[in-house]
Amino acid sequence: MIEANTDQKLNSQQIIAINNLIDHVSARQKIDFGHISSDIKPDGTLITECDRWSDYTIVKELSKVAKGEGVLSEEGSKIIPNSSAYWIVDPLDGTTNFTAGIPYWAISIARFVDGEPETAFLEIPALNKRIFAIKGKGVWLNGKQLSIDKRHQSYTSCVSLCSRSIRILQKKPNQPFPGKIRLLGVASLNLVSVAIGQTIAALEATPKIWDLASSCLILSELGCPIKWLNINPCNLKSGEDLSDISFPLIAASSNKELEKFIPWGEALKKEYY
Repeated sequence: MIEANTDQKLNSQQIIAINNLIDHVSARQKIDFGHISSDIKPDGTLITECDRWSDYTIVKELSKVAKGEGVLSEEGSKIIPNSSAYWIVDPLDGTTNFTAGIPYWAISIARFVDGEPETAFLEIPALNKRIFAIKGKGVWLNGKQLSIDKRHQSYTSCVSLCSRSIRILQKKPNQPFPGKIRLLGVASLNLVSVAIGQTIAALEATPKIWDLASSCLILSELGCPIKWLNINPCNLKSGEDLSDISFPLIAASSNKELEKFIPWGEALKKEYY
């Protein structure tokens, strides 16, 4: 039996249980991948039965693993829980890729304490990659700890944009964009690509809290600056409904790189906010 959490930090039993949960959900998703139809939600995004099953399974298990801690999830309650420690879940980030047979989607599970991310799990099922982060302790990829130095050693000029932020290219027709553009179609992985050295920056126009909950901690632990273009999610209060609230941002591999993209971020802000 998993003991109750008394010091606001996850114990080893809880971490093992969550990793087992991710194994279970990931296995089901890989079976359904490319072989499942989708419906359209009221906001125009896609959802599948696998999204619903994954959300239900994760939320149900978290209630056992971390008793008394609320859960906010994309397919469930979108209200910030009243508990000082709570979870933010995106059961399947990248449903469009998932249903189209594109092997790039993620499972995101993040734990917040007093309004800030404390632990993050980000699974990329098709690539068999799992990123795990603990505030103040670091980030691990498949059990191997990542370092800021190693990220700086990797050379790339790629920049990740979401499908909406691509519009900013039309706003500055006489100014070359400072990077090679990549559209991966998965907000959480767009952001994490910066942290692990695949890109030098990422711009997201309308991400929801579940899109970035895990990524923010991973970025922070690996020394990647973030510029919030509208609302900082660390200033949120319990009881707030985040259904229709977006958190546009720029993430970069360094402050120097961040400065290059601030004009583009301002253009993005004007476009949507």
